Amino acid sequence: MITDPIATLLGSWSTQLNGWSIFFRIILSVLLSALIGWERSSKRHSAGFRTFIIVTLSGTVVMLIDLYMNSIFGGQFFLLSALAIVSAARIATRTLFFTSRNQIMGLTTAVALWGSCILGLAVGAGLYTITAITFLTLLLCLSKLPILEFYLKNRSNHFEIHLELKNSLNLQNFVTTIRKLGLTIDAIEMNPAYANSGLSVYSIAISISSEELKKYKTHKEIIEALATLDYIYHIEEI
Repeated sequence: MITDPIATLLGSWSTQLNGWSIFFRIILSVLLSALIGWERSSKRHSAGFRTFIIVTLSGTVVMLIDLYMNSIFGGQFFLLSALAIVSAARIATRTLFFTSRNQIMGLTTAVALWGSCILGLAVGAGLYTITAITFLTLLLCLSKLPILEFYLKNRSNHFEIHLELKNSLNLQNFVTTIRKLGLTIDAIEMNPAYANSGLSVYSIAISISSEELKKYKTHKEIIEALATLDYIYHIEEI
């Protein structure tokens, strides 16, 4: 039988289904989810403090109910817990939305909500060590990995830009300039959201084909160089 180190430190009461352990698990669920929710809300994401607490707490409570029902009827069925995971996934998809630049936003927050529900199930089951490891890993992924992600993204050979041209006739000039710089256009998509703005707006996928650019230039430096072209109204990476 595998022992839980944290449960061993807390004592046998923490692994049993009693008033104190139920109270402890619920409080623990709220505290951990509040920290995750605070991290999300501090960055102005669509799902924040209260949402994460409710989703995680719900996972904890349904697991407690499943454990209680199984102790009464002697079964090994976790129907409510399974339903909670599916429900959390459906709720998480509601946080996704498309911007006018054809970007999918809220994906990280969506999967974090789903992960928080599973974290709640672990708390409700009294798996304290798994809970601690999962919580720290989840919080680390949300708060620290974006720095590494940004660095790797800025150094990759493929990127996508949002391009606003002052006139649609300038697109050919832009394509010619891109090729001269040692870049390859993989796809061009006109953005209909700006149809009546007077601008010609595109989403363009670009690959870096020049070995010199691969070695010395980041996406930011390339975009800053392109922004100096007089026929470009605005350009940024997406």
